[in-house]
Amino acid sequence: MAPALTIDVVSDVVCPWCYVGKRRLEIALAARKDIEAEIRWRPFFLDPTVPRAGKPRIDYITGKFGGVDKITPGHERLTGLGKTVGIAFDFGNIEVQPNTLDAHRLIGWAAEQGKADAVVENIFSDFFVNGVDLADRSNLAAAAARAGMDAGQVSADLASDRDEALVARQAQAASASGIGGVPFFVFGNKVALSGAQEPEVISSAIDQALEALR
Repeated sequence: MAPALTIDVVSDVVCPWCYVGKRRLEIALAARKDIEAEIRWRPFFLDPTVPRAGKPRIDYITGKFGGVDKITPGHERLTGLGKTVGIAFDFGNIEVQPNTLDAHRLIGWAAEQGKADAVVENIFSDFFVNGVDLADRSNLAAAAARAGMDAGQVSADLASDRDEALVARQAQAASASGIGGVPFFVFGNKVALSGAQEPEVISSAIDQALEALR
């Protein structure tokens, strides 16, 4: 058995490539039964200027990309890629572009309970498949509850400023370290990999990290 391997995943929950990257990481790890992996989710803000209350998705896309027609080819490509890894992307369902500070706070609390992977999956699926409004904290609490967390406690924590400054610092640190795009993986604090790479590429990075740790 190889030594336990930490895998830091820098991502944002409104990044479709991060969802694809999550799936491809899972595929790579499923083929590596010799590895005990500890996945640590790290926050990143694709667009920290989005208001805490969110903004209409159509306005966001128009302002950032110039119109829906500009982003449609990318969405079509992602929809096809998603099918290959079991993601039923439905970009037409998304009506609100959220600020993701609260989602990242929740993921941090889930990590304390060993439930981060499940919460991240729920949030990704809610947003990209079902078009759930992540700016509505009750939806985040529901995603937490489905992962086995206490929805009441999560709601209370989200209503407070718990860990807002911490998450902001962590996201800023990621950007300051030179990470300009996500997903971004760091294996064993030794090997970095940028982008939603194929499972074979991820597996190769794992091998490099394990070799460096020996």
